[in-house]
Amino acid sequence: MDEKRVSASVVRRMPRYYRFLGMLAENGVQRISSGELSAKMGLTASQIRQDLNCFGGFGQQGYGYNVTALREEIGKILGLSLQKKTILIGAGNLGRAILSHMDFLEKGFSIVGIFDQNENFVGEKLAGIPIRHTDQLEEFCRRETPVVAILCVPKMASQDLVRRLTGLGVKGFWNFSHYDISVHYPDVAVENVHLGDSLMTLCYEMQALKNREKE
Repeated sequence: MDEKRVSASVVRRMPRYYRFLGMLAENGVQRISSGELSAKMGLTASQIRQDLNCFGGFGQQGYGYNVTALREEIGKILGLSLQKKTILIGAGNLGRAILSHMDFLEKGFSIVGIFDQNENFVGEKLAGIPIRHTDQLEEFCRRETPVVAILCVPKMASQDLVRRLTGLGVKGFWNFSHYDISVHYPDVAVENVHLGDSLMTLCYEMQALKNREKE
């Protein structure tokens, strides 16, 4: 299968399947049909079958899907067992919140370093990892070879950081900075997180709900 042919919308639904299947397994559900899964997820059964068929056939006609086995297969598709070495840059409120609330190991990432340019943070430990100054990025990356960086820094600081990091072999960015990395570095993987965009989307949905109530 050529993964490049899988649409971004399908890829973005895979973590949701993984999460729902995990909840089903925790509740003792051993198998489920596409119809039953669709009712729980708010998707059509046809959509679910089409999404999963992009990666091969996982179900059996008349039986449905083995919940545990399907979750494991989706985990493999997402690469969750690879434990990609990851650094976080920006140990302010956002970076600290992410470290506190995200189970990185479960999601396929291993935090190996934390960096900030604020001298007052240097030496402090977060999640058991000492904060280093960003001046130490080159030395650290050459030694530890991280492949992913989480950017929790202002947009103005990101341009130079991304230039340095790509030169050090970083291939993926979880980007909270609003700097458009993919425009300038098309050969790296980028997942942009725009909290403001998400909030404005909610604003639109609230307005649409209000308009429907008037009809």
